[in-house]
Amino acid sequence: MSLRQLFAPALLAVALMPLAFTAQAGHHEGRGYDREQMAERMEERRQEVYQRAELSEEQQDALNEAHADHREAVKALQEEYHARIAEILTEEERQAVSEAMREVHAEQRSEREHGKRSHRHEKPAVESAAE
Repeated sequence: MSLRQLFAPALLAVALMPLAFTAQAGHHEGRGYDREQMAERMEERRQEVYQRAELSEEQQDALNEAHADHREAVKALQEEYHARIAEILTEEERQAVSEAMREVHAEQRSEREHGKRSHRHEKPAVESAAE
C-alpha cells in the first residue's frame, strides 16, 4: 500500500472539515445558539487570563490585535476554501457531503458513548486476572 493510499482518507477528512463546521454552524442556529453571547464569554475569559497573568495594557492591546488579525486571516482562508469547494462540487454534492459527514459523526459519537457505557460495567483488569 502506497503512502498516498494510507493518507488519502485523512487528507479528505481535513479537506472537508470546513464543510462540517459550516453545516454545524447552521445546525446550532435553530437551537438558540447565540454568537454574541459566546463572544462575550470568550472576552470575559480572555480578560480573566490577562488579569491572572498580570499583563500590561500595552500587552493586552497587542494580544487583542494579534487575535483580531488571526481571526480575519482565518476568515479569509475559509472564504477562499469555500470558493474552491464550490468550483469542485455542485450544491447538491456539497449537501450530500455535509449529510454524510453528519452521519459519520453521529455514528462515531454513538460508538464513543457505547464504548464508555460498556467500560463502566467491565471489571478492572487486576480483578479479572485474579479470578
